[in-house]
Amino acid sequence: MELTFTCDDGREIHGTLFEVPCSVEHRGTVVIGSATAVTAGYYHRYAAFLAAAGYTALTFDYRGIGDSRGGSLRGQKVRWYQWGSLDIDTVLDWALSHSGGKPVHYVGHSFGGFGVGLAANAARLGRILTVGAQHAYWRDLTLRHQLGHWGRAALMLPLLPTVGYFPAKRLGLMEDLPVGVALDWARSRKDFTTAARGSQRVSLRAHQAAVTAPILALAPDDDSYATIPAMERAVAYTPNSPSRVIHLHPSDYGETSLGHFALFHSRYRHTFWEQTLGWLNGDGWGHHPWE
Repeated sequence: MELTFTCDDGREIHGTLFEVPCSVEHRGTVVIGSATAVTAGYYHRYAAFLAAAGYTALTFDYRGIGDSRGGSLRGQKVRWYQWGSLDIDTVLDWALSHSGGKPVHYVGHSFGGFGVGLAANAARLGRILTVGAQHAYWRDLTLRHQLGHWGRAALMLPLLPTVGYFPAKRLGLMEDLPVGVALDWARSRKDFTTAARGSQRVSLRAHQAAVTAPILALAPDDDSYATIPAMERAVAYTPNSPSRVIHLHPSDYGETSLGHFALFHSRYRHTFWEQTLGWLNGDGWGHHPWE
């Protein structure tokens, strides 16, 4: 089912609801937050899996992306923190209002796993599972990937004032990005909230401090973005949530490499996906039980 959400600032974003079959016990709701420059459709197979297992699943595109692009990106003033404080927050509010008293959990990939802490409604979540979550601070990357990050920044920055957005599709990359989001990604600050100002920054910090849901932060150990320092930096923004950071080994999944994106492919339905379902159900994580 296709849904339209109206954020507090009036901006509309679009999502898809995956409902639990009538023959399956309803366990709760899972909201899925996307990575930067990735459309919600990338997570539809995983969302359908969760629905078949008893969780109403909800995917959505951030403003300026995919079905929420909102026309031309030229002139759109969109920042990373707005994806969390407005877009994720609005979808969480809808999910919590329609949960029928069942728990609402959150699964976030890359920025989606970090951005949830910026949402006021994250304080009402049951569990948070993040995959490769961080905000791309360049010093957390290995030396080789630091060079790659600055290479991408060198490609991005000169284009922004000329084109008015980052034309990733034209360059054979992922989704086009609004200028503000591209700048946030390229500049890669140590303190993410410096992109906000004054009372906005205070509000974001308060939202992060209000999160108390347990966070399980996962990433393959060959994920170029989600190094252990990057993941630890991400969970440190929500100091009142009990958190655990685990690097996964590709060999445990019969692979030599997984990287930043592979784990949402359907070939991991019977391995990684089943593990995430176990944790959302309240069980441990493989040989790493939740404590």
